Amino acid sequence: MPPGVYGMQDVWEREGWQQVNMEFLLPTGIYLNFPVTCSDTISTIKKMVWKNARNEPLFSALSDPDAYVFTCINMTAEREELEDEQRRMCDVRLFLPILRLVAREGDRVEKLITTQISLLIGKGHHEFDSQKNHEVNEFRTKMRTFCEERAQVCQMLPWDQWMEYNFPCDLEPCSVVAQSGKSCSDKKIFVNVKFEGSEETFVLQQGPQDLPMFLKRNALRKKSTVFRSAKQEKPEDYALQINGRWEFIYGKYPLCQFKYIFTCLHGGITPHLTMVHHSVIIKYQEEQGGLSNQVSRSRAQSKPPPLPLKRQNTSSLWSIHEPFYIYLLQGSRVNADEGMKLVVQAGLFHGSELLCKVVTSNEVSVCSEPVWDQKLEFDISVSDLPRMSRLCIALYGVIEKTKKRPTKKKNKSSDCPLAWVNTMVFDYKDQLKTGEFSLSTWPSVPDDKGDLLNPMGTVEKNPNIDSTAGLLIRFPNIRPHPLYYPPIEKLNELGMNGEKTVATKEEHLKLREIVDNKNYTEFFEDEKELLWKLREEVRQRYPESLPKLLLITKWNKHEDVAQMVGLLRKWPELPAIHALELLDYSFPDPHARSFTIRCLRKLRDDELFQYLLQLVQVLKYESYLDCDLTCFLLERALANKKIGHFLFWHLRSEMHVSSVSLRFGLILEAFCRGSIFHIKNLMKQNEALNKMKALNDFVKSGSQKATRIQTTEDMKVCIKQDTYMEALSDVVSPLNPSIVLCELCADKCKFMDSKMKPLWLMYKNKYDTLGIIFKNGDDLRQDMLTLQMIQLMDVLWKTEGLDLRDKLDQAIEEFTLSCAGYCVATYVLGIGDRHSDNIMIRETGQLFHIDFGHFLGNFKSKFGINRERVPFILTYDFVHVIQEGRTNNSEKFERFRECCEQAYKILCRNGTLFVNLFALMKAAGLPELSSSKDIQYLKDSLALGKSEEEALKNFKVKFNEALRESWKTKVNWMMHTFAKDNR
Repeated sequence: MPPGVYGMQDVWEREGWQQVNMEFLLPTGIYLNFPVTCSDTISTIKKMVWKNARNEPLFSALSDPDAYVFTCINMTAEREELEDEQRRMCDVRLFLPILRLVAREGDRVEKLITTQISLLIGKGHHEFDSQKNHEVNEFRTKMRTFCEERAQVCQMLPWDQWMEYNFPCDLEPCSVVAQSGKSCSDKKIFVNVKFEGSEETFVLQQGPQDLPMFLKRNALRKKSTVFRSAKQEKPEDYALQINGRWEFIYGKYPLCQFKYIFTCLHGGITPHLTMVHHSVIIKYQEEQGGLSNQVSRSRAQSKPPPLPLKRQNTSSLWSIHEPFYIYLLQGSRVNADEGMKLVVQAGLFHGSELLCKVVTSNEVSVCSEPVWDQKLEFDISVSDLPRMSRLCIALYGVIEKTKKRPTKKKNKSSDCPLAWVNTMVFDYKDQLKTGEFSLSTWPSVPDDKGDLLNPMGTVEKNPNIDSTAGLLIRFPNIRPHPLYYPPIEKLNELGMNGEKTVATKEEHLKLREIVDNKNYTEFFEDEKELLWKLREEVRQRYPESLPKLLLITKWNKHEDVAQMVGLLRKWPELPAIHALELLDYSFPDPHARSFTIRCLRKLRDDELFQYLLQLVQVLKYESYLDCDLTCFLLERALANKKIGHFLFWHLRSEMHVSSVSLRFGLILEAFCRGSIFHIKNLMKQNEALNKMKALNDFVKSGSQKATRIQTTEDMKVCIKQDTYMEALSDVVSPLNPSIVLCELCADKCKFMDSKMKPLWLMYKNKYDTLGIIFKNGDDLRQDMLTLQMIQLMDVLWKTEGLDLRDKLDQAIEEFTLSCAGYCVATYVLGIGDRHSDNIMIRETGQLFHIDFGHFLGNFKSKFGINRERVPFILTYDFVHVIQEGRTNNSEKFERFRECCEQAYKILCRNGTLFVNLFALMKAAGLPELSSSKDIQYLKDSLALGKSEEEALKNFKVKFNEALRESWKTKVNWMMHTFAKDNR
């Protein structure tokens, strides 16, 4: 084929009613050719094929249309069976306009589900099959069984318990509700109630503290009175649905604790609810169960064989005292300057701890396939290798004239990092690896630290084999038979032999000082020795200092490892917020991670949801596919639809990242297998997001060539196409699965002026209108993290009875309280870019911030001058509003100051939680959060390690500084406005 651009990418991007001339190959050998439109479904095209084939020879040899399926070559040059016949041609995106009709083979239901899952997660099942990896195959088998069994259990629940999975309650923190209840305990709330299938509505009076059961009983009494019905109905047979949402009000919570009722109550709005009979819910439950049962029946006919039993070791790993070593054989596809010499560095790590000295290879000349054929011996015996030993390798170039090898000090400027790769020393079955391994590397990114090795990086090989350097290594056969890491029984046996110690009074005081230090970064040798010596006392008196003890454990000494594992068996469970820290990559030991998950099981669903972003990120630190964290997340996702929804999108949003696409893809596949009925909604959301992206690209392109008015009109014309209206209407919101985006109002849609031209899409539902903003092209993960932290702050404040957000009687009051929350939150998180365009105010008086592109004290500068010089924004304009326009109204301002101080003290009490959550996000690779040093700003702003009095004193200094130097803020805002107006 001559060079050029092939395929039909442009055709499918135009979509609409454009016609494409298609060729069809029938199983009878007949060839057909006729036009179809881009918006035609596969089902429609199949009918057209049958209509055209009637006039052709051998038509009678064809069976029923359902006996056949179309196959094609898609845009990724792979053969694809088009099992889902509701897909449109523009969504299939053929490489060439050719479809082949073939007889169906295998189970149609199973194949259809498999196809839908592949399309949904963005990774074909054949990509998993082609791995030919035993770990992948065993994980898929185990997780599929695990998830399908969970789904079956869920479907067997009584309807009211089943609702807890499908429609979990959205509640406010108890404390703020109690405070609210006290302030309006005498007031009644009016609730508008109607019955399913009837337009007749009743307005009922209820107390804020009444339970949903009272409201249902009153509604039934009212219905009986109005319609004079003799039939006695039970309130237990009904559920209260929020009008226009897939959200219900039930359970033993007061009405005012439901977020919807709470918001209506404080906003002066009448709540609107519908009484839904349980028979309607049971019917919905049966529809979901029917599809799951179909898949289960087809699966039961083809159950996989049982997994093979693990081979037993015949000698103890701990008896082998010879040094551990590997053979570095050769490289491939190496691309480096000819003036360099190539060197490989290798180190053994346990989390962030280097187990022994780094070893370095000989220098060899640069070529595409360099050969070392060298033994690399490590200063650690095989017996002392911990279970999670990680071999970290770096390939780098040395400028020939220097010829200096790396030392313990920072690498010289002559070292040019080329690539890195990590692999585990033991396989997923606990066996010490043997034989040759071809490792495709990841390109190195030079950084300020000068570290060549990357122990925090993935242990997955780079899947882009053709474009990256490869290294061939060999693990030796230390013994003629396989060697396994000792089982837990052996660890416990050795761990029981620990010596008993007696501590002096001075040692007790020193221990107390060490465990009380929350701002620790590293320990002195004498502190390490004391912690280890008094580890039993740490367990009994300071159990929350477990992370410190794990950090100082000598993981390169198997006797100490056994002692630590034995201690973990007896360690009291930690509060979940403290256990979260143990999911960091510094704590890879499987027993420590299992202990952590046991602690996290106590989390309520709303608490787990609050930390879900971090829990997904730390999956990247796991060394094997099958781990406790994965099972825990899947188990909770399949027990709460809201958690499942967001787990899906957190994972799906990173499927384009090569280092996690295998792990995340396998977890997504398992989740979908346990949520068959959820697939349809998720596919609809995925299709809508793809259309929004296409629309956004259309707008970006159009805005460069035409006026805003013309581009807006073209955008509306594009939206009104059938393919867009169908894809963008009746979609469950990806941002809130209880809301359905019903009818898209094309004439009210627009785009915004900023660089990425975000879409502003308006929807009309039966009971209200709502809008969403779609932005494509920016990394919004930092914004997500910041918003999550502000939301967590709000929960903590409300839990202690301090509400700094909800609407109060007057707009000035709300401005005062929301301003207090804004000042404290932006100071603690070090939010940058705090100019006037990013500070918003609602008509209600609520102040809020948008755009969190800079945080943790990374403030903007111009010509080397820091433009943001105050701890937080508190201008005299703000003070003017807080004091209600009166300069002598000091009482109002002092109340504002007290609110700020109270809010800050609450955050300081929970400082460890915020630090832990930020630390776990290092796995996300955010530019301003990539190492432990980046979190130091947060530790300082939350005064970790200081008393509450010291922390408050420091905050008062910052508060006065912000007020005194507010003129600098005005100057910064003026510079921003001037720069914006002169772009």
